[in-house]
Amino acid sequence: MPTYEYECAKCGHHLEKFQQMTDKPLRKCPECGGELKRLIGAGAGIILKGSRSHTTDYDGSSGASRCGTSSPCCGRETPCDTPPCGN
Repeated sequence: MPTYEYECAKCGHHLEKFQQMTDKPLRKCPECGGELKRLIGAGAGIILKGSRSHTTDYDGSSGASRCGTSSPCCGRETPCDTPPCGN
């Protein structure tokens, strides 16, 4: 369930609220009754799980998806003749 941040336009009170994505946004400040504005958060980090959980597994460094005659891959300085190359 996401955490939403709100700030009151009247008094500047800041609060966080766990809400489902389908819940309606809060409208009234609990401190002064002023109008709340939902803030855009930075979001959460990516959590990788499983046997391919290292970030280097997903950065394209394996070359499997980039091998071709137009760009070098697999640690080579020149493009491969046929993808995927079998270094």
